[in-house]
Amino acid sequence: MKYDYLIVGAGLAGAMFANFATKKGKKCLVVEKKANIGGMCHTENVDGIIVHKFGAHIFHTNRKEIWDFVNGIVEFEPFVNTPIANYQNRVFNMPINMNTFNQLWGVITPYEAKKRLQSQIVSNDSPKNLEEWVLANVGSDIYKYLIKDYTEKQWGKSCTELPPDIMRRIPIRYTYNNNYFNDLYQGIPKNGYTNFISKLMSGSDFQLEIDYFDDKEYFDKKADKVVYTGAIDQFFNYEYGALEWRSVMFDEHVYDTDNFQGVAVVNHTDLTPYTRTIEHRHFQHKCTSEKTIVSYEYPCVNAENPCYPVPTEENINLYSKYKAQIDTSKYIMLGRLAEYKYYTMNEIIEKIYDKYKGTCD
Repeated sequence: MKYDYLIVGAGLAGAMFANFATKKGKKCLVVEKKANIGGMCHTENVDGIIVHKFGAHIFHTNRKEIWDFVNGIVEFEPFVNTPIANYQNRVFNMPINMNTFNQLWGVITPYEAKKRLQSQIVSNDSPKNLEEWVLANVGSDIYKYLIKDYTEKQWGKSCTELPPDIMRRIPIRYTYNNNYFNDLYQGIPKNGYTNFISKLMSGSDFQLEIDYFDDKEYFDKKADKVVYTGAIDQFFNYEYGALEWRSVMFDEHVYDTDNFQGVAVVNHTDLTPYTRTIEHRHFQHKCTSEKTIVSYEYPCVNAENPCYPVPTEENINLYSKYKAQIDTSKYIMLGRLAEYKYYTMNEIIEKIYDKYKGTCD
């Protein structure tokens, strides 16, 4: 069968495109090399606990039309993320707010917090690396307790080796508000993200455990256009060299208790080898399981499972070389891996919604 679109990858980006294409009457074939759909958003129901297999995913948006769209696919249950940070058994609320300042310094009022923060800031108009940028924006205590070790674990580099703009901003709130995202609409699909993505792809043909690169020429001929959501350097067979990626390994533990850490997400901001622990039952409004499942996240390099682009100047220049070679008459590059850009879940949903809700060209 000849298709209008071959979509390589059954993650969120591919599924969103498939949804709009099929609504326009286009025939889509989705191929996925893994044995499951959903990509990094894949979830599984394990004894009544919906497990986020590749890290915590909480959808959030300020746009009612986007919230209505996702709820038109499946029902989303409201969920507010209120993570904590653990630094050598000292606990801090996240994002940084008045509770955090009180835990750090014992201050109570916004005036006291601002004064203490300003006293620690190291003036620097042209920071050369991430460490200098953080010290110039939030000072030494926040850098030490909440940023330095966590960031270096996450990226596998010293903060003095990372570019200043790897953090777009550090959100600071001078209110006692632990709501991490602060968007008007926040939630999680009632039956998990895999169900959501499956519904997005309704009307498309899809095949699992199919590697597009096993016979790229054959697959390219099956459709007028190819929507590619994989790693762009692999697409070009690493012609100019491999881009740098970070990945995550997940170690799941089942505990004989109904509450292990008291919150869904804990950031471990010290030298503990894992960056986060996720207790999945806390994402659900009602979980009747007598056990709990906790995932430990270990940052790593894994060429088979790239997750996060490393936006150094060298990598951005290399990506630009690959981008310049794309035949846009045949291929659409879409998503985090294909565009070498870190997208959050809401960003990719909103981007594809805005770009393709009226057309698929």
